Amino acid sequence: MGRMYTVEFEAVAVTVAVDFFELTPADDKPIAIWGLFLSQSSDVGDAAEEILRYRIIRGHTTSGTGGAAPTPAPLNHIDTAAGFTAETNNTTIASVGTVANLMSDTFNVRTGLQLIFPPELRPQASQANTTIVVRLMAAPADSLTMSGTLFVEELY
Repeated sequence: MGRMYTVEFEAVAVTVAVDFFELTPADDKPIAIWGLFLSQSSDVGDAAEEILRYRIIRGHTTSGTGGAAPTPAPLNHIDTAAGFTAETNNTTIASVGTVANLMSDTFNVRTGLQLIFPPELRPQASQANTTIVVRLMAAPADSLTMSGTLFVEELY
């Protein structure tokens, strides 16, 4: 098992399709996504309910822009800094390259998304794949105040 990290964002206004997370693996340090959590805190009640589509995509060669670049946090306080880089909520999404759509699904904004991948199903990427992103496929009906956490293993 490699080192475990989290990449997170909190209370971000989402009004367009975004790359919730964009990860770029370091040289000779592949990564695997263990868990994905997404939620919102602005729309409550039946009238505000909507279903959002998301996708996990590997292989873009042009990074997105317009978001933040958080530092991945090690779950074990004595682990070293992550080799991979992370971006969150890029409003200009990653593009170009030979992409592979690894997963497409939906979630209800009222319940959020709590997803833990079993070992055999963990989406993975290496430096050869360039990036792996978790993308919101279309704009929400109205602005959502969203938070999210990605649990990532860096293999060494």
